[in-house]
Amino acid sequence: MKVATAAYDLDWLDSWTQYEDKLDRWVSEAAGQGAELLVFPEYGAMELSTLDGAEVAGDLERSIRSVSDRMGDVQNLHTRLAKEYKTHILGASAPVLEGPGRPVNRAELYTPEGGQDHQDKQIMTRFEREDWDIAPGGALKLFDTALGKIGVLICYDSEFPLLGRALQEADLILVPSCTEALSGYWRVRIGAMSRALENQCVTVMSSLVGSNEWSEAVDMNTGTGGIFGPPDTGFPETGVLAEGQLNKPGWTYAEVDLSAIAHVRADGRVLNRSHWAEQDSRVDSVTLCRL
Repeated sequence: MKVATAAYDLDWLDSWTQYEDKLDRWVSEAAGQGAELLVFPEYGAMELSTLDGAEVAGDLERSIRSVSDRMGDVQNLHTRLAKEYKTHILGASAPVLEGPGRPVNRAELYTPEGGQDHQDKQIMTRFEREDWDIAPGGALKLFDTALGKIGVLICYDSEFPLLGRALQEADLILVPSCTEALSGYWRVRIGAMSRALENQCVTVMSSLVGSNEWSEAVDMNTGTGGIFGPPDTGFPETGVLAEGQLNKPGWTYAEVDLSAIAHVRADGRVLNRSHWAEQDSRVDSVTLCRL
Protein backbone atom coordinates (compact mmCIF):
# COMPACT_ATOMS: atom_id res chain seq x y z
CA MET A 1 0.00 0.00 0.00
CA LYS A 2 1.03 3.63 -0.30
CA VAL A 3 0.88 5.67 2.90
CA ALA A 4 0.69 9.47 3.03
CA THR A 5 1.54 11.41 6.18
CA ALA A 6 0.98 15.13 6.61
CA ALA A 7 3.04 18.09 7.67
CA TYR A 8 -0.10 20.15 8.16
CA ASP A 9 -0.34 23.90 8.64
CA LEU A 10 -3.35 25.61 10.18
CA ASP A 11 -5.36 28.39 8.53
CA TRP A 12 -7.54 31.18 9.80
CA LEU A 13 -10.99 30.14 8.63
CA ASP A 14 -13.75 32.57 7.70
CA SER A 15 -16.32 29.90 6.84
CA TRP A 16 -17.03 26.20 7.17
CA THR A 17 -16.92 25.94 3.38
CA GLN A 18 -13.31 27.13 3.47
CA TYR A 19 -12.46 24.24 5.80
CA GLU A 20 -14.32 21.73 3.61
CA ASP A 21 -12.44 22.94 0.55
CA LYS A 22 -9.10 22.74 2.36
CA LEU A 23 -9.64 19.16 3.51
CA ASP A 24 -10.89 18.16 0.07
CA ARG A 25 -7.69 19.54 -1.50
CA TRP A 26 -5.45 17.70 0.94
CA VAL A 27 -7.28 14.38 0.58
CA SER A 28 -7.66 14.58 -3.19
CA GLU A 29 -3.94 15.32 -3.60
CA ALA A 30 -2.87 12.26 -1.59
CA ALA A 31 -5.49 10.00 -3.13
CA GLY A 32 -4.40 11.22 -6.55
CA GLN A 33 -0.92 9.89 -5.76
CA GLY A 34 -2.41 6.49 -4.97
CA ALA A 35 -2.33 6.74 -1.17
CA GLU A 36 -4.61 4.29 0.61
CA LEU A 37 -3.93 5.60 4.11
CA LEU A 38 -3.73 9.30 5.03
CA VAL A 39 -2.50 10.47 8.44
CA PHE A 40 -3.22 13.97 9.79
CA PRO A 41 -1.52 15.35 12.95
CA GLU A 42 -2.41 15.95 16.57
CA TYR A 43 -4.54 19.03 17.31
CA GLY A 44 -4.90 19.82 13.62
CA ALA A 45 -8.57 20.49 14.29
CA MET A 46 -7.76 23.57 16.38
CA GLU A 47 -8.11 25.79 13.31
CA LEU A 48 -11.87 25.26 13.61
CA SER A 49 -11.87 27.54 16.66
CA THR A 50 -11.20 30.49 14.35
CA LEU A 51 -14.73 30.13 12.99
CA ASP A 52 -15.92 31.63 16.29
CA GLY A 53 -13.58 34.63 16.11
CA ALA A 54 -10.29 35.79 17.59
CA GLU A 55 -11.51 36.05 21.17
CA VAL A 56 -12.58 32.39 21.23
CA ALA A 57 -9.61 31.08 19.23
CA GLY A 58 -7.17 32.80 21.58
CA ASP A 59 -8.72 31.46 24.79
CA LEU A 60 -7.69 27.93 25.86
CA GLU A 61 -10.98 26.85 27.40
CA ARG A 62 -13.27 28.51 24.89
CA SER A 63 -11.28 27.14 21.95
CA ILE A 64 -11.68 23.61 23.34
CA ARG A 65 -15.43 23.95 23.46
CA SER A 66 -15.59 25.61 20.05
CA VAL A 67 -13.73 22.74 18.37
CA SER A 68 -15.55 20.03 20.31
CA ASP A 69 -18.93 21.45 19.26
CA ARG A 70 -18.00 21.05 15.59
CA MET A 71 -16.76 17.47 15.70
CA GLY A 72 -20.04 16.00 14.45
CA ASP A 73 -19.71 18.01 11.25
CA VAL A 74 -16.01 17.10 11.05
CA GLN A 75 -16.87 13.41 11.26
CA ASN A 76 -19.47 13.72 8.51
CA LEU A 77 -16.95 15.51 6.28
CA HIS A 78 -14.22 12.89 6.79
CA THR A 79 -16.67 10.03 6.28
CA ARG A 80 -17.68 11.54 2.94
CA LEU A 81 -14.07 12.16 1.87
CA ALA A 82 -12.97 8.62 2.79
CA LYS A 83 -15.80 7.18 0.71
CA GLU A 84 -15.40 9.57 -2.21
CA TYR A 85 -11.64 9.10 -2.53
CA LYS A 86 -11.66 5.44 -1.48
CA THR A 87 -9.02 5.88 1.18
CA HIS A 88 -8.50 5.36 4.91
CA ILE A 89 -8.05 8.60 6.87
CA LEU A 90 -6.79 9.26 10.37
CA GLY A 91 -8.28 12.69 10.96
CA ALA A 92 -6.46 15.41 12.85
CA SER A 93 -7.01 15.01 16.57
CA ALA A 94 -9.17 17.40 18.60
CA PRO A 95 -10.13 18.12 22.19
CA VAL A 96 -13.50 16.42 22.64
CA LEU A 97 -15.92 16.95 25.53
CA GLU A 98 -18.22 14.07 26.44
CA GLY A 99 -20.46 14.54 29.46
CA PRO A 100 -19.51 16.59 32.52
CA GLY A 101 -15.80 15.65 32.69
CA ARG A 102 -12.75 17.23 31.12
CA PRO A 103 -12.01 16.91 27.38
CA VAL A 104 -9.94 14.12 25.89
CA ASN A 105 -7.55 14.34 22.95
CA ARG A 106 -9.17 12.18 20.26
CA ALA A 107 -8.25 11.07 16.74
CA GLU A 108 -10.84 9.41 14.48
CA LEU A 109 -10.06 6.70 11.92
CA TYR A 110 -12.30 6.48 8.84
CA THR A 111 -12.52 3.74 6.20
CA PRO A 112 -13.74 3.89 2.57
CA GLU A 113 -16.64 1.62 3.50
CA GLY A 114 -18.00 4.10 6.04
CA GLY A 115 -16.39 2.55 9.11
CA GLN A 116 -15.35 4.90 11.90
CA ASP A 117 -13.76 4.57 15.34
CA HIS A 118 -11.53 6.68 17.55
CA GLN A 119 -8.38 6.51 19.65
CA ASP A 120 -7.88 8.74 22.68
CA LYS A 121 -4.51 9.92 23.94
CA GLN A 122 -3.36 7.99 26.99
CA ILE A 123 -0.71 10.13 28.71
CA MET A 124 -0.81 13.92 28.80
CA THR A 125 2.14 16.29 28.40
CA ARG A 126 2.78 18.98 31.00
CA PHE A 127 0.97 21.61 28.91
CA GLU A 128 -2.08 19.37 28.57
CA ARG A 129 -2.07 18.61 32.32
CA GLU A 130 -1.12 21.96 33.83
CA ASP A 131 -2.52 24.55 31.42
CA TRP A 132 -5.20 22.91 29.32
CA ASP A 133 -6.49 20.24 31.73
CA ILE A 134 -6.93 17.57 29.06
CA ALA A 135 -7.87 14.17 30.52
CA PRO A 136 -6.67 10.68 29.57
CA GLY A 137 -9.25 8.98 27.37
CA GLY A 138 -10.42 5.45 26.73
CA ALA A 139 -8.16 2.42 26.41
CA LEU A 140 -5.86 1.63 23.51
CA LYS A 141 -7.47 -0.04 20.51
CA LEU A 142 -6.23 -2.20 17.67
CA PHE A 143 -8.13 -1.56 14.44
CA ASP A 144 -8.49 -4.52 12.08
CA THR A 145 -8.80 -2.97 8.62
CA ALA A 146 -8.51 -3.94 4.97
CA LEU A 147 -4.98 -2.50 5.10
CA GLY A 148 -3.92 -4.60 8.07
CA LYS A 149 -3.96 -4.10 11.83
CA ILE A 150 -3.53 -0.44 12.79
CA GLY A 151 -2.77 1.14 16.17
CA VAL A 152 -2.57 4.82 17.11
CA LEU A 153 -0.20 6.42 19.63
CA ILE A 154 -0.90 10.13 19.82
CA CYS A 155 2.32 12.15 20.13
CA TYR A 156 3.62 11.76 23.73
CA ASP A 157 2.13 8.24 23.87
CA SER A 158 4.75 7.12 21.35
CA GLU A 159 7.48 7.80 23.92
CA PHE A 160 6.25 5.02 26.26
CA PRO A 161 7.38 1.51 25.24
CA LEU A 162 4.70 -0.37 27.18
CA LEU A 163 1.98 1.43 25.24
CA GLY A 164 3.74 0.40 22.05
CA ARG A 165 4.08 -3.15 23.31
CA ALA A 166 0.34 -3.31 23.94
CA LEU A 167 0.01 -2.79 20.16
CA GLN A 168 2.49 -5.56 19.28
CA GLU A 169 0.04 -7.13 16.81
CA ALA A 170 -0.22 -3.89 14.80
CA ASP A 171 1.27 -3.83 11.32
CA LEU A 172 1.23 -0.04 11.38
CA ILE A 173 1.28 2.36 14.33
CA LEU A 174 0.17 5.88 13.48
CA VAL A 175 1.75 8.73 15.45
CA PRO A 176 -0.04 12.06 14.95
CA SER A 177 2.01 14.78 16.69
CA CYS A 178 2.04 18.43 17.70
CA THR A 179 5.40 19.67 18.97
CA GLU A 180 6.45 23.25 19.61
CA ALA A 181 10.23 22.89 19.49
CA LEU A 182 12.69 20.87 17.43
CA SER A 183 13.55 18.90 20.57
CA GLY A 184 9.91 17.90 20.92
CA TYR A 185 9.77 16.75 17.31
CA TRP A 186 12.84 14.59 17.86
CA ARG A 187 11.46 13.09 21.09
CA VAL A 188 8.38 11.92 19.23
CA ARG A 189 10.37 10.82 16.19
CA ILE A 190 12.77 8.80 18.36
CA GLY A 191 9.75 7.28 20.08
CA ALA A 192 8.14 6.38 16.76
CA MET A 193 11.36 4.82 15.45
CA SER A 194 11.85 2.91 18.71
CA ARG A 195 8.35 1.45 18.54
CA ALA A 196 9.06 0.33 14.95
CA LEU A 197 12.27 -1.34 16.14
CA GLU A 198 10.69 -3.10 19.14
CA ASN A 199 7.52 -4.27 17.39
CA GLN A 200 9.19 -4.83 14.00
CA CYS A 201 6.43 -2.87 12.33
CA VAL A 202 5.96 0.39 10.44
CA THR A 203 5.26 3.65 12.25
CA VAL A 204 3.81 6.70 10.54
CA MET A 205 4.44 10.12 12.11
CA SER A 206 2.56 13.25 11.07
CA SER A 207 3.26 16.77 12.35
CA LEU A 208 1.59 20.10 12.83
CA VAL A 209 3.79 22.85 11.35
CA GLY A 210 3.85 26.64 11.29
CA SER A 211 3.03 29.54 13.59
CA ASN A 212 -0.42 30.75 14.60
CA GLU A 213 -0.43 33.94 16.65
CA TRP A 214 -4.17 33.65 17.16
CA SER A 215 -3.79 30.57 19.40
CA GLU A 216 -2.22 30.02 22.81
CA ALA A 217 -2.40 26.25 22.34
CA VAL A 218 -0.87 25.76 18.87
CA ASP A 219 0.98 29.02 18.39
CA MET A 220 4.30 27.48 17.28
CA ASN A 221 4.79 24.06 15.70
CA THR A 222 7.86 22.22 14.44
CA GLY A 223 8.05 18.96 12.54
CA THR A 224 7.50 17.02 9.34
CA GLY A 225 6.09 13.72 8.16
CA GLY A 226 8.05 10.50 8.54
CA ILE A 227 7.53 6.79 7.88
CA PHE A 228 9.77 4.35 9.72
CA GLY A 229 10.45 0.62 9.95
CA PRO A 230 12.96 -1.61 11.70
CA PRO A 231 16.50 -1.23 10.26
CA ASP A 232 16.54 -4.87 9.28
CA THR A 233 15.77 -7.32 6.49
CA GLY A 234 13.46 -5.83 3.87
CA PHE A 235 13.75 -2.26 5.18
CA PRO A 236 16.23 0.59 4.69
CA GLU A 237 19.42 0.33 6.73
CA THR A 238 18.46 3.57 8.51
CA GLY A 239 14.91 2.45 9.25
CA VAL A 240 13.64 5.55 7.42
CA LEU A 241 11.25 4.70 4.59
CA ALA A 242 10.52 8.37 3.92
CA GLU A 243 10.81 11.75 5.60
CA GLY A 244 9.65 15.21 4.62
CA GLN A 245 11.41 18.55 4.74
CA LEU A 246 11.31 20.13 8.18
CA ASN A 247 8.46 22.64 8.61
CA LYS A 248 7.41 22.47 4.96
CA PRO A 249 3.66 21.77 4.63
CA GLY A 250 2.65 18.84 2.46
CA TRP A 251 2.48 15.08 2.18
CA THR A 252 5.26 12.54 2.62
CA TYR A 253 4.70 9.19 0.88
CA ALA A 254 6.06 5.67 1.23
CA GLU A 255 5.20 2.21 -0.03
CA VAL A 256 4.54 -0.25 2.80
CA ASP A 257 4.63 -4.00 2.20
CA LEU A 258 2.85 -6.07 4.84
CA SER A 259 4.73 -9.17 3.71
CA ALA A 260 8.01 -7.42 4.60
CA ILE A 261 6.67 -6.86 8.12
CA ALA A 262 5.70 -10.52 8.43
CA HIS A 263 9.08 -11.63 7.10
CA VAL A 264 11.21 -9.49 9.41
CA ARG A 265 9.16 -10.66 12.39
CA ALA A 266 9.69 -14.29 11.45
CA ASP A 267 13.27 -14.21 10.16
CA GLY A 268 14.94 -10.85 10.72
CA ARG A 269 18.60 -10.43 11.61
CA VAL A 270 17.30 -9.77 15.11
CA LEU A 271 13.93 -10.67 16.62
CA ASN A 272 13.19 -7.87 19.08
CA ARG A 273 9.46 -8.49 19.11
CA SER A 274 9.80 -12.20 19.88
CA HIS A 275 12.54 -11.70 22.46
CA TRP A 276 10.71 -9.00 24.43
CA ALA A 277 9.74 -11.33 27.30
CA GLU A 278 13.35 -12.23 27.98
CA GLN A 279 13.74 -8.83 29.64
CA ASP A 280 11.54 -9.86 32.56
CA SER A 281 13.97 -12.14 34.30
CA ARG A 282 16.83 -9.73 33.66
CA VAL A 283 15.29 -6.59 35.12
CA ASP A 284 14.22 -8.45 38.27
CA SER A 285 17.83 -9.34 39.05
CA VAL A 286 19.57 -5.96 38.87
CA THR A 287 22.36 -5.80 41.47
CA LEU A 288 23.75 -2.58 42.93
CA CYS A 289 27.54 -2.72 42.73
CA ARG A 290 29.67 -0.19 44.60
CA LEU A 291 33.04 0.54 42.98
